[in-house]
Amino acid sequence: MTDERIRALAHELLESGVEHLSETQRRAIMHIARKRHVSRNASQHYDEGMTFGQRLSDNVAKWGGSWFFVSGFGIFLVAWALLNSWLLTSDARFDPYPYIFLNLILSMIAAIQAPIIMMSQNRQAAKDRIEAQLDYEVNLKAELEIMALHDKHDRMHAILEQIAARKV
Repeated sequence: MTDERIRALAHELLESGVEHLSETQRRAIMHIARKRHVSRNASQHYDEGMTFGQRLSDNVAKWGGSWFFVSGFGIFLVAWALLNSWLLTSDARFDPYPYIFLNLILSMIAAIQAPIIMMSQNRQAAKDRIEAQLDYEVNLKAELEIMALHDKHDRMHAILEQIAARKV
């Protein structure tokens, strides 16, 4: 940046103040002015406010989306079909083919599990938005700090050139 551009930018910021800046940009400038770090753990920030029901639905989604659940449920379905088709005598079968009771159970599980998983996904999307916002703040502060370092470097270089010119 040339000295003229720096002066113009400084003048613009001093004249207009920070009112026209977004809340995120104001927070980044305040962190720079107070020499505080911006980075935060988005998961910890989000997880602290979760209710019992939200934690429960996240655990159900984590368990229902695991290979352990899929393989266990597959074994259960095969066992159900074997028990009701071949192993039990015709008198003892409680759900003969076409397994209407099993279909009812599967429908009820799907009806309950699907909204729970969707709630968990919605919370994950909200957590991702918070994480993106925090990343933006960190990147903005880093960019402003780098600009300040470039400005400082340019000023130091100009001073060194003045000193060198005096010695010649």
